[in-house]
Amino acid sequence: MLLVKDMKDLKGKRVIVRVDFNVPQKGGVISDDNRIVAALPTIRELIGKGARVVLMSHLGKVKHKEAPEVVEEQKKKNNMAPVAVRLGELLGQPVKFCPATRGEELKEAVANLKDGEVLLMQNTRYEKGEEKNDPELSKEWASLGDAFVMDAFGSAHRAHASTYGIPEILKGEGKQVAIGYLVEKEVVSLEKVVNVPASGHPYVAILGGFKVSDKIKVIDSLLKKCDKVIIGGAMAYTFAVALGKKVGNSPFEADQVEYAKRMYETGKILLPVDAVVANDFENPTDIRTIEGDIPEGFQGMDIGPKTREIYAKEISKAKTVFWNGPMGVFERDEFTAGTVAVCKACAELKDAFTVIGGGDSASAAKKLGFKEKFSHVSTGGGASLEMIENDGHLPGIDVIK
Repeated sequence: MLLVKDMKDLKGKRVIVRVDFNVPQKGGVISDDNRIVAALPTIRELIGKGARVVLMSHLGKVKHKEAPEVVEEQKKKNNMAPVAVRLGELLGQPVKFCPATRGEELKEAVANLKDGEVLLMQNTRYEKGEEKNDPELSKEWASLGDAFVMDAFGSAHRAHASTYGIPEILKGEGKQVAIGYLVEKEVVSLEKVVNVPASGHPYVAILGGFKVSDKIKVIDSLLKKCDKVIIGGAMAYTFAVALGKKVGNSPFEADQVEYAKRMYETGKILLPVDAVVANDFENPTDIRTIEGDIPEGFQGMDIGPKTREIYAKEISKAKTVFWNGPMGVFERDEFTAGTVAVCKACAELKDAFTVIGGGDSASAAKKLGFKEKFSHVSTGGGASLEMIENDGHLPGIDVIK
């Protein structure tokens, strides 16, 4: 697989870079520019080689099946223009912006680029054919480039026109297709939790979050690789129901109870023994710690103190840890203890490789001040889970290989 640092003869060449600039913004103000910062090393590498850099990214969702006025509203909300401004500030050089996603205006904007200049194209999802990997759109976009770099790990699990169609065409034409620094770091790090050597055991996975159904494939895959799978978050209540326990008003998935029972029978799954429960999700006035059945009128909000102790002890033995999903409603101070306990146990490990698989766990680790204590924090929640499910394969990376 070609790496961006090993690309040759780029001076004067148009290089399309698929980045992940799907950043939170409101009214043109970006509240978190982490993803833009993460792309800088790759962009700087290409500028240094005299390339003419054409950046493509999606931002938010544009649902083309909705009424035309709704689609227009979504486009307005997810306009990429403010991102170009912020990127220019971070790069220390102006970044050109093209409001068109195809046609003459875009072709002209690319043709006018000089060596070392950077152009950001409008949101790829403005195009209906992007998410369908439309061959015509892929062909038009591919015609804008002499080479391609994939640096959007968070989108690598999707075979879209900008992540798959373009590199497929350029590769077929014998042009250079490579991965950027961000994707390289993700692939190298996640490979260590996909194919774990004997010295990497015990291997402990920690899974939280809302639904078992969202994580069926990843649970299946991890049970083959791991020594223990620790369960927290709302998905623990589906397992509790599978074991014949009462969960009060806690959310659970009735259609996943049989699956949970089968998974529990592997002997590798560790479940909470107590829970912090509340009488209301929005405005709790009665918060208790409960062992066993959760009474009617209450719902589980976090793992309890005994569970925190058991989980920390299990984590303390690990040589490899993969964590995806908080242990409770960590956004609220009353229910952060479970997620803090997991963060702390991982942070205290010596000589272990610890990975957060993006998403809410990454937000939690950042909010609670533990982000720097992990070996790797992935930038793509969905992509990191799919990489584990598919034994290291993702369409947006396989197409480069």
